Amino acid sequence: MHSDWLIGIDLGGTKTEVILLDRHSKEHFRKRVITPAGDYRATLETIGLLVRETEAQVGVTGLPVGVGIPGSVSGITGRVKNGNSTWLNGQPMQDDLCRLLQRSVTLTNDANCLALSEATDGAGKDYGMVFAVILGTGCGAGISVNDRVLSGPNGVAGEWGHNPLAWTSQSELAARPCFCGRHGCNETFLSGTGLSLTYQRLTGQQLPALDIASNARNGDPDAAEVMAHYLEHLARGLAAVINVLDPDVIVLGGGMSNVKQLYEGLPEKLPQYVFGGECQTPVVRAEHGDSSGVRGAAWLGRPLRWPAF
Repeated sequence: MHSDWLIGIDLGGTKTEVILLDRHSKEHFRKRVITPAGDYRATLETIGLLVRETEAQVGVTGLPVGVGIPGSVSGITGRVKNGNSTWLNGQPMQDDLCRLLQRSVTLTNDANCLALSEATDGAGKDYGMVFAVILGTGCGAGISVNDRVLSGPNGVAGEWGHNPLAWTSQSELAARPCFCGRHGCNETFLSGTGLSLTYQRLTGQQLPALDIASNARNGDPDAAEVMAHYLEHLARGLAAVINVLDPDVIVLGGGMSNVKQLYEGLPEKLPQYVFGGECQTPVVRAEHGDSSGVRGAAWLGRPLRWPAF
């Protein structure tokens, strides 16, 4: 039956990936191609080709399709907004894909896909509310409640990366301009790019984020000091979320989620900022890693009658 299969598309700035899942979470097909950056029509055509190739694997058409994008869909205009793949912004992408594929297509932010993937059959599968964070080149988050994405009337639920870092001086915030046009966003402190900026501000040198974390583990004093600042920043950022949402679990994805120091240091630091001085919220690494985005996109099309894992 068609309802036994789901297709997910993860549209990134450099690559576009497709996956075919069955109702038991088993992967049957995956393919990754280069994204035609800057070309909206070619982007649509690439997705169409991937969907048709995927359906050919099982000999059926009309399968549910979910698409994760680096942006969100406006509830007012139906067009893409807030995308760092700027050629998507202002485009009626959901409507265009529905026409191209001749079916209903679900579009959402890629961080929402991370949240849904990890809530469905990943690190957050035993929790009701999952707050899933991407700590990569940028910084974003998504929210899943009872295995369903929470997007909100403005389509920006979980856009934690573009709030100012809590309990931070105005001078510190002002020193970190963000691409969104504001200053001091969480992204400018908590992304891998933000960590590198902290290192540059301290040492005058540039170094990739994961190298900084590695050097800190190996005893480099400058790197260790920068990682201490990063843990402090991350604790503030996550505590602000806990004080509003109080999620059952926080799942970390993106390149920085592989840094062991985060899981060692956060349990001690979070209670310093969570209201009441206590914090039981587990902070865990995404189980599906880089695959969470495309898997979550597939789960967008899961029929309501399918049981949860």
